[in-house]
Amino acid sequence: MRLKKPFLYWLESSFWNVVDLIFPPTCPGCQTIGYRWCESCQKSAVRMPAEVCQICGSPSHNSLCSRCVSSRPIYTQLRSWAVFRQPVRNALHSLKYRHNISLGQALAESMSPELQRLNWPIQAIVPIPLSEQRKRERGYNQVGLIARPLSQLQQCNYLPRGLRRARHTCSQVGLTLEERKHNLQNAFLADPRLVSGKNILVIDDVSTTGATLADAARALSEAGAKSIYAYTVARALSHKDA
Repeated sequence: MRLKKPFLYWLESSFWNVVDLIFPPTCPGCQTIGYRWCESCQKSAVRMPAEVCQICGSPSHNSLCSRCVSSRPIYTQLRSWAVFRQPVRNALHSLKYRHNISLGQALAESMSPELQRLNWPIQAIVPIPLSEQRKRERGYNQVGLIARPLSQLQQCNYLPRGLRRARHTCSQVGLTLEERKHNLQNAFLADPRLVSGKNILVIDDVSTTGATLADAARALSEAGAKSIYAYTVARALSHKDA
């Protein structure tokens, strides 16, 4: 059954619709004027393959991939809405680097039906946080711009302070799996006052190796979260997975 859009979501959506009338947006996928993210680009997003690991969500012909068999993540399940290719890549880059902040709601609306079909027993949504240094540089957390409207659509609590960065980490781009794990080791802290005893959904924009979400899940588990699920807009696939 489809969830009815709550009043707060409708109100914020109405605000952005008024902004769009005054300052017509440009679709980041195809550059069509008048759309935040046009229907054609949404439909052309490359979806994840049907056969994936039941835990980490990576492409796999087996129910569990070799990585999850050898080292099972703390989170219960991780899934991604689409593959990190065009036009999704352009949309996320526009949100992240070009201050296209209204795009967060459009992405959340695309992701919400799939999240609902997963039927996870989530009670609260927590975005992966930026370090204070990076947040000052960018001015906002792009993941929060997706997680907030997604929580409204799913009608669950939004906890932007559920996680925080314990330290600044270098960019993950170009790092190997082991380098990513080392870079993110103990990078997050969770607030037990907010997450203890709850089923938490962690949101991120892109998953590559899952190292970020794995350390976030560790922090949430140590803070007493009952169970942890993870959902991203996109997943970056290797050539052998493509």
